[in-house]
Amino acid sequence: MKKVAPYILTGVLMLGSSFSAISPVHAKSMDEVNDQINQLEKEKDELTEKQGDVNNKKNDADKKMNDNLSKQDNVTDQLNKLDDQLSDTKTKINAKEDKIAETNNEINQLKEQIKELKQEIEKLKTSIKEREALLKERLRAIQQNGGDMKYMEVILGSQNFSDFISRSSVVNTIMDSDKGIMEALEADKKELEKKRSDVQQNKKEVEDKKATLEAQKKELESLKKKLNKQTGEKKKMMKKLEKEHDELEDYKMSLEEQERVMDQQAQAIEQDKKSAADQKAKLEKQAEERRAKAKEQEKAQKPRTSANANTTSTSSNTSKSSSSENIQTGGSGKLAWPANGRLSSGYGARSFGYHYGVDIANSTGTPIHASESGTVTRAERSDSYGNVVYVYHPHLNLTTVYAHMSSLSVSYGDHVNAGQQIGLMGNTGQSFGSHCHFEVHEGQWSYRSGVDPMPYLQ
Repeated sequence: MKKVAPYILTGVLMLGSSFSAISPVHAKSMDEVNDQINQLEKEKDELTEKQGDVNNKKNDADKKMNDNLSKQDNVTDQLNKLDDQLSDTKTKINAKEDKIAETNNEINQLKEQIKELKQEIEKLKTSIKEREALLKERLRAIQQNGGDMKYMEVILGSQNFSDFISRSSVVNTIMDSDKGIMEALEADKKELEKKRSDVQQNKKEVEDKKATLEAQKKELESLKKKLNKQTGEKKKMMKKLEKEHDELEDYKMSLEEQERVMDQQAQAIEQDKKSAADQKAKLEKQAEERRAKAKEQEKAQKPRTSANANTTSTSSNTSKSSSSENIQTGGSGKLAWPANGRLSSGYGARSFGYHYGVDIANSTGTPIHASESGTVTRAERSDSYGNVVYVYHPHLNLTTVYAHMSSLSVSYGDHVNAGQQIGLMGNTGQSFGSHCHFEVHEGQWSYRSGVDPMPYLQ
């Protein structure tokens, strides 16, 4: 809008002395200023609406972030409970493993006892067999010598009663001894068999106990596996929530950045409105002065001849034609390339997201120029754009963006001319390699609303 002043000044200087000569130019200049004021009012209303929308989005983002944090707290509580359960389960598993180890020791001891008892039983069986063989041999001998008669002969062959008693006692002792040995052997055999049976039973009980412990351990291992799975799922959920929170935080930061930029744009619009109002007042004052001067000259001068009138008319038309040639109009193809370099990335969808501009790659320090004249509505460092400059071009109703610069040459509120250096190419912010990210927005800048710059570039 500040480009209007030179056009108006040129028109005013080319005016003739007659009032009829200046009126058309004056009317055209006033209409242009009024149109620009109306356009700025419209831009301000649209900006106010966008600011309200951004504020609503910020409130919504805050609510979502609070909900997200509440969910994170809930998942954290669940994870703590799962950790406690896991810790308790691991303790129980360790206790079961200790019990199983003790049971294995018992089983091994019982196996040793069974082994020793088997050896003793085998020895006893051998002794019994030997004793049975000896008794069989003695019985066979008795049978071969007449059986009981031999005992009688032993008794009847006594020399006297005392000898008889002695002989009878010896025979009984032998028989009782043989019988006692047999009974003792059988008793020992039964006792060993009982011991073996008891040990076998004890072994079975211990093995059953071990099987129960193994089953309990298996259940605990299954519980541990389940708890580990739940923990893994909760950790994934927590990671997802943390990522969502980070995204919401980034989104909120982008909204705050939009809000800040819109505030700056609103201030720039107010400045432009004030400038336009000042120009309008100046034009009205100059027009009033011209009208008064024309009236004085009309009274002082004699009526002009028709030829002079025609000359004046021709002069007036020449003035209007010259004035018209100096007025520049905005539109497609009216933006100059902001920097020299290679077009490394175009506008549109990319594998990692949508690209709302074009990238011009060159070495760090390559000069970057304003594509058209306008007002700087932003000049600062951004987390995403790095060193960035926004320029609003009121005569085109466009905003251009120049991002990732290594340094800035202009400040907020500055008026820049077309081709004026505004900074140097760099690799700041979320950038990969030295380049100038260039955006075009219809009207004021707004988040992710950039249009394809190519139709606007010369």
